[in-house]
Amino acid sequence: MISVLRTTWPLLLGILLLMVGNGMQGTLLGIRGGIEGIPTLQMSVVMASYYGGFMLGSLTVPDLIKNVGHVRVFAALGSLISAVLVLFAVEPHWISWTLLRFLIGFCFCGVYVAAESWLNTGSTNENRGQTLSLYMIVQLLGIVIAQALLNISSPAGYLLFIIPSVLVSLAFTPILLSAQPAPQFQTIKRMSFAKLYEASPLGCVGIFLIGGVFSVLSGMSSVWGAQIGLSVAQISLFVAAIYAGGLVLQYPIGWISDRYDRRKLVLGMSAIGGLCGLITVAAQPGTVGLVIAGAIMGGIANPVYALLLAYTNDYLDQSDMASASAGLLFIYGIGSMGGPVITGWMMGVMGPDGYWVYMGTLLALLTGYAGWRTTQRRALTPDEQGSFAVITPNATPLAVDAILEEAQSDDPQQQATA
Repeated sequence: MISVLRTTWPLLLGILLLMVGNGMQGTLLGIRGGIEGIPTLQMSVVMASYYGGFMLGSLTVPDLIKNVGHVRVFAALGSLISAVLVLFAVEPHWISWTLLRFLIGFCFCGVYVAAESWLNTGSTNENRGQTLSLYMIVQLLGIVIAQALLNISSPAGYLLFIIPSVLVSLAFTPILLSAQPAPQFQTIKRMSFAKLYEASPLGCVGIFLIGGVFSVLSGMSSVWGAQIGLSVAQISLFVAAIYAGGLVLQYPIGWISDRYDRRKLVLGMSAIGGLCGLITVAAQPGTVGLVIAGAIMGGIANPVYALLLAYTNDYLDQSDMASASAGLLFIYGIGSMGGPVITGWMMGVMGPDGYWVYMGTLLALLTGYAGWRTTQRRALTPDEQGSFAVITPNATPLAVDAILEEAQSDDPQQQATA
């Protein structure tokens, strides 16, 4: 791990600063929206637009990089991110925020693609798994750190918008000054949805549902917190707990998944998440209880996402992994775009409890579907499974493909067929 840090620290430091900036703006907008009196439904549209931009970026940025190169795309998109972060404070209106957040989602997807390709190319076969796992950990750490920075000034002012803008600008210094050459870039073709569903029905349905859950956790938590009257410190603590839970539970769940039927693990974790949502609505706990509930939901959504990718990977040939990962992330994006909007509508109809009811419903559906799938296909033995890999929902198809390929290569036996 030390040798990996020695060679990749400029990129990882840049990614850490980028994630701090991204994590601050996501939570800050929800809080500021409450201050500005923007209705919940309109704020849900603002939050959902990020995922629309991210999806568009995953489809178009690879070709852009191929045509003009990593450095130009990286620098151009980084400049746009820095500018947009300041513009949020200049025009606090839901329509302008929707357009700006769509743009920032597009730009962040682009810089992730560029950074991940640099990391993938700069690593060796021996350390690629460690490098990419460390990259995912840095992403989660950056978002957790961002929540602490939200408490240094009032969200009603400009400073909290200026800080992430400065951090994002600084993030590109170590990356662009790195001696590491820009890699050759290949675009990824998507597998047909019919073929992808045939390979793993649970993977497709599960990724769609978990996309809805995670987009609500990452996009609507601050909106929900502002609606129930939580302070900035309480909201930032709640959001930090979501990502801390995902970071802490990735590894024990990954260890179990390499030794157990992954479908049953998805079933059990989804059931716990659904029950957590139900208990939270029924108990109406205080701050400590809400933080625990957030940690549980984040500790489920992050690992279940990686579990579903690992499970689908078990039924793919190595040559299909790149196209399959692109298709799965497109399905995830569709689920992500709908999550905040439906939650915003439910919160308008039934109050803040709609936040928990929506996530609980999706996790209950995933529980039922995973249970049904256990009756439709035999369980793979541990020897037939690839290794679990730490993957966050922020990863682009490029990183997912590289990580899954590394995980599959850990298993010397031929993977099972459908």
